[in-house]
Amino acid sequence: MCVAPLSEIDTRELRNAFGCFATGITVVTALARHGKAVGVTANSFTSLSLDPPLVLWSLGRRSATYDVLSTVEGFVVSVLAASGAPIAIRFAMKGAHYVDEVETLPTELGPPTFGEALAVFECETHARYEGGDHLILVGKVKRFTYVPDPERKGEKPLLYYRGRYGAAADFTG
Repeated sequence: MCVAPLSEIDTRELRNAFGCFATGITVVTALARHGKAVGVTANSFTSLSLDPPLVLWSLGRRSATYDVLSTVEGFVVSVLAASGAPIAIRFAMKGAHYVDEVETLPTELGPPTFGEALAVFECETHARYEGGDHLILVGKVKRFTYVPDPERKGEKPLLYYRGRYGAAADFTG
């Protein structure tokens, strides 16, 4: 086991430790001022509240999409199925993240989603908070859709674990 004293935290080792927590993968999309949609892969997504309906995610300050996503009035969060791994990889890469370069589906809010989404949350920006090298964004869910029984169609959630994408194992219960 790797142990790091508080006075000597190595950010690479901390990142490795954070990677031990498997997370779901989303792509967040929004419309820039000029009307062109941008997107970014985010594994920091979580539900926050049912009443009011709120979700939370965080955006790295060095992201190429920071100037757009940190100021938008609304955004769309697409929770990806394992078949969406190429989309997640595409929007996690460095550089401009214009959505018009991939196949999308329209939403009522405006920013697009993807056919590989298991759930889609159309949100208005509710709050922004400082979070170190990230900006924490809270969205109020205005509309959502989801696939009720993805396993029946052979779909599995896309996960990120120790720096790699993969499908979640079957859940029984």
